[in-house]
Amino acid sequence: AVDLPSGVDADTGEVHGPAVTADLTVTFGTHKPGLLVDPAREHAGTVRLIDIGLDLPGPAAAEALQHADVAALLPRPAPESDKYRRGVVGICAGSARYPGAAVLCVNGALRTGAGAVRYAGPGVQAVVARHPETLVSAGLPSEAGRVQAWVVGPGLGEDEEAGRRVADVLAQDVPVLVDADGLRFLDRERLRARTAPTLLTPHAGEAARLLGVEREHVEAARLASVRRLALEYGATVLLKGSTTLVAAPDESMPVRVNATGTPWLATAGSGDVLSGVVGSLLAAGLSARDAASAGAYLHGLAARHAADGAPVDAQDVAGALPAAWRDVKRG
Repeated sequence: AVDLPSGVDADTGEVHGPAVTADLTVTFGTHKPGLLVDPAREHAGTVRLIDIGLDLPGPAAAEALQHADVAALLPRPAPESDKYRRGVVGICAGSARYPGAAVLCVNGALRTGAGAVRYAGPGVQAVVARHPETLVSAGLPSEAGRVQAWVVGPGLGEDEEAGRRVADVLAQDVPVLVDADGLRFLDRERLRARTAPTLLTPHAGEAARLLGVEREHVEAARLASVRRLALEYGATVLLKGSTTLVAAPDESMPVRVNATGTPWLATAGSGDVLSGVVGSLLAAGLSARDAASAGAYLHGLAARHAADGAPVDAQDVAGALPAAWRDVKRG
């Protein structure tokens, strides 16, 4: 295809009818959102950009970070750093039915530089058995001790106790990442009233429920959906998918598109690891937008390292995070 496969929307990434599916797209001047965002991205094949000297107006509608961009965001401990200065992240995840979610979330946080992880939830025994360095509490998150950020939701369940834990976390004046089951308990107006940053990390089905639309609508209009979700809930949103999108609750800021992942990431528990990764970066002091962008980039790159063309599980992805970090730092 020349510049753009015929039939795809250059500005939104939507495909409204028949469209060319190219092996190679040679585009000019700059990447169009439709070459980065699904479902149009799947029609582009390999994309090659040709600079033809255009004076491009700003700001861009979307942007994709590269190694150097992410390397500049990643925290690095100073000689005087201790575990508290490096950031303590709280994890409220897991349940009797899904104890593994807690373990995977903690694993992701520990392997992304958290100085310490405080775990509060019913999965204490499972977490300590796998990660004895974790500071654990079976009580409410607010009783666990001081943290710089919270992650709440993975594998938490749908009962009244899960809702109480989500509300307890959101009442604290620190950045909060809400994922998975935690998304079931959101009150839009209370979320908008929070003074500390909130980051939501839904997949397409969860995003559809939050917006009151069908999943197919979100999948067909991912760029518009992530922007709408961020604005309506007053939160930064990381919309998971084959290309992850990160939108801030500010229309003037470009949506960030991450394409470092691999189809092998579509496996149980990989989202729990991602929540821990991003939560660790939030606790280190990154903004919600930067933490989500850098976390998604590292997570996808780790999956590539772990898979190398073969199936992987979520633990493999977590185990490859240090290699992905080194890869990014080397440029």
